[in-house]
Amino acid sequence: MIASHIKPWRDSDPFTERTNPSNGLCLNALHDKAFDRGLITILPNYTILVPSKLPQEAMESDLLNLKHLNGQRITLPNRFAPSKQFLEYHNEVIFEKRKIV
Repeated sequence: MIASHIKPWRDSDPFTERTNPSNGLCLNALHDKAFDRGLITILPNYTILVPSKLPQEAMESDLLNLKHLNGQRITLPNRFAPSKQFLEYHNEVIFEKRKIV
């Protein structure tokens, strides 16, 4: 399991966002890689969105197995749920750049 930033470290404010526990997700290595690359995202209602068409890089790797996640709701932690503001950032800045739907 990997502690993954929702809003990337390089784009986050060093005082308010980088170490904010609501800017994090606990993901396995495959999901972390796909999330960081913008191949999948999590909507503000905490459901996973996988585009109907994946880019060539996903077709040539294990990332192809992500389709079954589409529409599933993530398990939320007891404390420090992922911030909807950070999720919206990921959707608009990271995911939308890669979107091929």
